[in-house]
Amino acid sequence: MTANGDEPVRRQKKPWPEKRKGPVLLRRDQVETSTTDQRLLDTTGPSDWLHTDPWRVLRITSEFVEGFGALAELPTAISVFGSARTPVGSPEYEAGVEIGRALAEAGYAVITGGGPGAMEAANKGATEAGGLSVGLGIELPFEQGLNEYVDLGLNFRYFFVRKTMFVKYAQGFVVLPGGLGTLDELFEALTLVQTKKVTRFPVILFGSAYWGGLVEWLTSTLVAQGKANPADLELFHVTDDVTEVLKILDAARGPKGTPA
Repeated sequence: MTANGDEPVRRQKKPWPEKRKGPVLLRRDQVETSTTDQRLLDTTGPSDWLHTDPWRVLRITSEFVEGFGALAELPTAISVFGSARTPVGSPEYEAGVEIGRALAEAGYAVITGGGPGAMEAANKGATEAGGLSVGLGIELPFEQGLNEYVDLGLNFRYFFVRKTMFVKYAQGFVVLPGGLGTLDELFEALTLVQTKKVTRFPVILFGSAYWGGLVEWLTSTLVAQGKANPADLELFHVTDDVTEVLKILDAARGPKGTPA
């Protein structure tokens, strides 16, 4: 009998196995037959745990930590995007070299995806001008590797971590002709600016012949059908002039080189 005279409550044994791991409740076939310590210390055991989501969280965290640590002391920087398929020596490649060189001479660090093509061109221009050339690579099924003109390079597993670094450590974007990856970076940046998730900074599309069709579609379809506001077309600039690129970027800088 209990102190109040009631019969003690007897817990009925459950007809299924049950186990708690912190806040997690496991039942039936979800219950593991080994302990966490056993799986850690048993070096001959399976390695599947290395590929589970909780472990991926640690990898993601480590990528953020490495990126923040490596890039925290960058000077004022500009991210330059463009196609990895841009041929060496083509007009688009030479434009990338000229832009990278001009940015470095103006005191900017140049950040690219670190790959070949337009990215290599911008890194090359920055390096040849004595500027800081940064490459943020990504693990892909087909190996690219960082181009030879990268002075400070990081390789990422996760696109979203890499994208954070492009935005966090740049005071502007220059977008050369590119493919789906370039478009992805472009529209994510425009969305972040439009929704005020980041402080507004200049986004420059270099190459009016290449970007003209996209701008026309945005105007005649997206805005015309009310899917975007006319003011959204002011979130980016289109130019073929490297001097104008610098003017737009400089106009967005504060008195000490910080975003205005």
